[in-house]
Amino acid sequence: MTDAVLTKTRIRAGIWEGILSGQTTPPTLEVLLLEAALPGLTATALPDSPGDWAIRLPIPAEVLSEGVQTFLIRDKTTGATLAHFSIITGVAMEDDLRAEVDLLRAELDMLKRAFRRHCVETAATT
Repeated sequence: MTDAVLTKTRIRAGIWEGILSGQTTPPTLEVLLLEAALPGLTATALPDSPGDWAIRLPIPAEVLSEGVQTFLIRDKTTGATLAHFSIITGVAMEDDLRAEVDLLRAELDMLKRAFRRHCVETAATT
């Protein structure tokens, strides 16, 4: 399965979906979260596209907790990681990011004012 490529198409209604291309035989995949395999991964051949498979994984609500969870989709046979996705949950993370962006904006505004003042002062002396 070295030529196979797994491309995420979407996450909708708690189900991760992707297309596995370049695999002529049924794939043997697993999804790991914190080194534990998750159940429910399915691979369905796409009838209009030989060698392509629709991959679906229902994301269990019990694995979601505050912070970042990274899911690895691997080939069971070779152990190669074909794709990964992360889910970030929790208000604290969101608030931290917004606060950081606000701080960066304030610093940028301060630098713009200082630069403009410097340009005015330099132009006045020449």
